[in-house]
Amino acid sequence: MNKPPNTMRAVVLQKFGGPDELVHREIAVPELGPEEVLIRVAYAGVGEWDAFEREGGYADMLNMRPQFPYVLGSEGSGTVVARGEKVSNVDLGEPVYASAFLNPKGGFYAEYAAVPAKYVTRMPEGLTMREAAVISGVGITALRGLEDVLALRQGESILIFGAGGGVGHMAVQLAKCLGARVFGVASGEDGVAMVKRLGCDAVANGREGDFLSKAFEFAPEGFDAALFTAGGEAADAAAGCLRPGGRIAFPHGIRPSLGNVEHVRVTGYYGEPDPDIMDRLRRYISRNRLTAHISHTIALKDAREAHAVLSRHYLGKISLQVNP
Repeated sequence: MNKPPNTMRAVVLQKFGGPDELVHREIAVPELGPEEVLIRVAYAGVGEWDAFEREGGYADMLNMRPQFPYVLGSEGSGTVVARGEKVSNVDLGEPVYASAFLNPKGGFYAEYAAVPAKYVTRMPEGLTMREAAVISGVGITALRGLEDVLALRQGESILIFGAGGGVGHMAVQLAKCLGARVFGVASGEDGVAMVKRLGCDAVANGREGDFLSKAFEFAPEGFDAALFTAGGEAADAAAGCLRPGGRIAFPHGIRPSLGNVEHVRVTGYYGEPDPDIMDRLRRYISRNRLTAHISHTIALKDAREAHAVLSRHYLGKISLQVNP
């Protein structure tokens, strides 16, 4: 295998701010530590949390002192081109995907990424490189909410609000894997159509006023559980569809935040990666043929355009094509 170059093309921030701060330029390839893997990146995932990170939100929240140039991108896929001497879980030349949230050596908006080996996963059979790049962040967040927070059980009813989004469309598939009865609330007719294709038992358009009547028709006694991936007036109204003693989960960072809900357990959580949940997600991907819907694939150099899409209506996920 050829030795990696010393420099690479990347999209970087010289300071935090809006999409215009994203600049395509040449920087040094990150140095590899003994427990790290160097990945030649094929695709990078673009998530709503990237905009928050771009604005400096995480740096402020976590009291970080970031180094510039700063490379975004908490998930991606590619090929292993080098590995530290203590790495044994992946081989050179192997296709992989990885999660590297707030990676101090830089993210996946670059031709190469150095990632701790514990966050690197062999590519499951049947998953494309493009899908693999976007599936880990939303998949982990959805799985954490359904299994670890809600402890969703077979036969229970669940409402997934924001079912057409990144986390939401993975949550629909995973909830069906767990044997739940799934009602999705998606945005727009295109969102409703996509969620139906994923096997959701019933779907309503959150932009239409009758979605609450459809929800109560599906679960007349109220839902056992709900996963919210967005907030706002419609979300607060949907939270009223839970039965007394029901359970609601939401990933921290949804904006606006969820309103107060009485007689229901409401739990916020972080969708952080760790080896256990990454292994669980890989098993679901392999066994149940989970898929990732990608609405836009944009060239790395045009990352500003990808971030502009984040503020508009889109379904599923957005990806950046890094290396052809």
